[in-house]
Amino acid sequence: YDNDFIDPQLILARNFSNVTLLAQQTILAWADETATLGPWSVTNKTIVPPSGDKHDYMSWAPYFWPDCSKVGNTTALTPEEIWTTCPYVDRDGQFNPDVRTSGLNDIGNFGDLSDAVLYNSLAWAINGSSVYSANVARFIDTWFINPDTGMNPNLNYAQMERGPTGQIGTHTGLLDLKSVAKIVPSVLILRDGKAPEWTAALDAGFVNWTNSYLPWLQTAKIAVEEEDSLNNHGSFYFNQLASLQILVGNMSGANQTIQKYFTGIYKGQIATNGDQPFESVRTHPYHYRAYNLAAMITNGRIAEFLAYDAWNLTTKSGATIKDACDFAMAQAPGSEPPDEIYALVNAIGSIYGDPNGTYAKWLFSHSGNYSSDASFLWNQPFADLVTVNTTSSNSTGSSNNKQNGASLGADISMALWAAGSLTSATVMALSLFKFL
Repeated sequence: YDNDFIDPQLILARNFSNVTLLAQQTILAWADETATLGPWSVTNKTIVPPSGDKHDYMSWAPYFWPDCSKVGNTTALTPEEIWTTCPYVDRDGQFNPDVRTSGLNDIGNFGDLSDAVLYNSLAWAINGSSVYSANVARFIDTWFINPDTGMNPNLNYAQMERGPTGQIGTHTGLLDLKSVAKIVPSVLILRDGKAPEWTAALDAGFVNWTNSYLPWLQTAKIAVEEEDSLNNHGSFYFNQLASLQILVGNMSGANQTIQKYFTGIYKGQIATNGDQPFESVRTHPYHYRAYNLAAMITNGRIAEFLAYDAWNLTTKSGATIKDACDFAMAQAPGSEPPDEIYALVNAIGSIYGDPNGTYAKWLFSHSGNYSSDASFLWNQPFADLVTVNTTSSNSTGSSNNKQNGASLGADISMALWAAGSLTSATVMALSLFKFL
């Protein structure tokens, strides 16, 4: 998921409907899978930042490519010479693979970290195993707190453009840490749930790191430039700042931050028809619409956590976040991955309601087995058309039989959910029934 902010109290209440059993199984599986990849540290990279300190986070701007045509070299340049000698030019939407394959992957590692923290916190809430809470504690300690492996509290070298003048971070690099919005509620689950493995010392260490980072996030030149960005970059900036303010207990500051977003750049982000003009002009509009939609929903969820109702706030064109989703889901993805929007459609249906089954039917027709996705756990209630499915590479029968079986299975599961009687046995039965 591009981003999310899950209400910790929703998870700690553990009032999970049986219709989310497959989603719970997915969360446990993903928690186990992601945990095998960690822990992660900024000190693992083999390329040293310009500061000479591996504790500084570092990444390269993904769409910048070298142009060595006028360098005047007479022999082939080494990669290191290219990175510092050749001017770099922006090719929007064209990902430079060496951003992740040259011994430098702080950005990918942080993404893996945030997912592992999210799923292991949720897994702890689901079954109470200390294995999961201990994983979270170890991952947070390694990345943020431990003096041998911890990250310095700045993004001075994030998304460097490279070349002779690009050996410093840019405002777009603030995007690299957007998913702290996933990490904060995950930590709150352990903190408020009193997981023994999340110790007072760890909590204090993470809060201290954050209190050191927040002044940089609010005053550094590139941070201020990112805050002023009108598109998804600005939206994700507010995700990051507000969630970290919540972590350190600055609720009034978080409220001011999230209200600044909804009374500021949000006002220009959605057109009357629901399109997002700053995203639709990009080279991959289907992706960027979903990307900013995720950021807007995350800001809406942070606002809801702070008792500030933003869901029906309109842009200057009179549109809401729901309108942005309605427009985005009506667009053809073309060659872009279609599934980036699935969790967002589920979220909108759970937030605004789905009395006609519009969102559920759309998900069913595009995804089929969406109830097994992890986000189905917290994007509830979503009961207008519940489908409980599994995939089977060995399924047989005509496509019509499969379609009819799936439709009937959906109707049965919807009725059982409404009656509050969808048991695990029923889940298994419906899963098998779909493929008859």
